[in-house]
Amino acid sequence: MTEVNWIENQDGSLWLKEDDRGNLQIHYRLKEILYSEQSPFQHVSIVDTADFGRTLVLDGVVQTTAIDGHIYNEMITHVPIHLHPNPKKVLIIGGGDCGAARELTKYERIEQIDMVEIDELVVKACKTYLPEVSGNLSDPRVRFVFDDGVKFVKEKEQVYDCIIVDSSDPVGPAEVLFEYDFYASLKRALKDDGMMVCQSQSPIFHPSILKQTATHIRSLFRYAKTYTAVVPTYPGGLWSFTIGSKKYPIDPSSARKETVTTKYFNRGILESCFVLPEFMNELLNK
Repeated sequence: MTEVNWIENQDGSLWLKEDDRGNLQIHYRLKEILYSEQSPFQHVSIVDTADFGRTLVLDGVVQTTAIDGHIYNEMITHVPIHLHPNPKKVLIIGGGDCGAARELTKYERIEQIDMVEIDELVVKACKTYLPEVSGNLSDPRVRFVFDDGVKFVKEKEQVYDCIIVDSSDPVGPAEVLFEYDFYASLKRALKDDGMMVCQSQSPIFHPSILKQTATHIRSLFRYAKTYTAVVPTYPGGLWSFTIGSKKYPIDPSSARKETVTTKYFNRGILESCFVLPEFMNELLNK
């Protein structure tokens, strides 16, 4: 186990202290530290928390938890897959917890899932210690590529029906996943009728990142929209995703009707998630 400065012992109890932008601290009481190692890219740990269950932590920042990780993973996958008429080949950039890939395997019509994750240690840790999210993923359609997602996608042209960018916060190795040139590479890697989606951060605490992301995607794609979900783990609770489409209008009312087993996502959520609060409309349209 690697010692880190975001785990503290207070009166005999272990606490994870997460710092958000130097303005907000969130403390989680821990039952146990299950895994703690330094990779070539970041510190990776899996901890068991009192309220959120097993939790993936990268460089001291909570990424996903057993209790609500399904919300994020369902919303970043099922929304674009329902909106695209016939996705066969899907690329995930990031997604080391394997939750997004696990959701995609629920669709028989998807033939290939390429998952490009820069840090193999994250995948190994989550498959071993966080089965609530990863499901110990072993579907033969999932091809793991441990490489730089930016480099990988630059070398692709008109390959994928759908691309899902499941990145961590825009710091460290994930910072380039929020830049214009990266989104332009995604567009080239998509087929003529392809769609992409990315997480675009908290509209409450990271409005500039949301605005930047939406602006980039709107400038590149024929159709673009932002949608939201409530993920209690993430600071502010309300979380955003932005989707870009090269050909098809982003119209939930005309999306395919199919049944998948989920805990959060359903037809009503699909149709309502694009209805934004007024402060977000003002931010995105000013």
